[in-house]
Amino acid sequence: MPTTPSPLSAAPPGQPVWLVRPRSDGGSDYVNFVPAQPGPGSRLVEIREGSHLPPQMPLLKRRRRLDPLEAEACRRRLQQEAGFHHSEPLF
Repeated sequence: MPTTPSPLSAAPPGQPVWLVRPRSDGGSDYVNFVPAQPGPGSRLVEIREGSHLPPQMPLLKRRRRLDPLEAEACRRRLQQEAGFHHSEPLF
C-alpha cells in the first residue's frame, strides 16, 4: 500500500521519523531521522540506518548527521526510489 511521503517538518518537534522497508526474511531495514538536541550543531538531523529481525537486537549499520534540507532530500529519495514507507517506531 503506497503512502504519501511524510516530510520531516510534519513530525512533532523532537520526535524521530521512522522509515521501514520489509525484507524477505521477515525482518526490516529501517532509517530513523532524529532531530538534533539543543546545543552546538543543533541544526543537524541525525540519520540512523540499520536492520531488525525480531527477536534479535537491532543492528545499527550507519549513523550520520545532515543539514535539515539534505535530510529531507534523503527521506524523499528513500521513500520514492528505495521502497521505504513511514512507520511507527520498530523498537
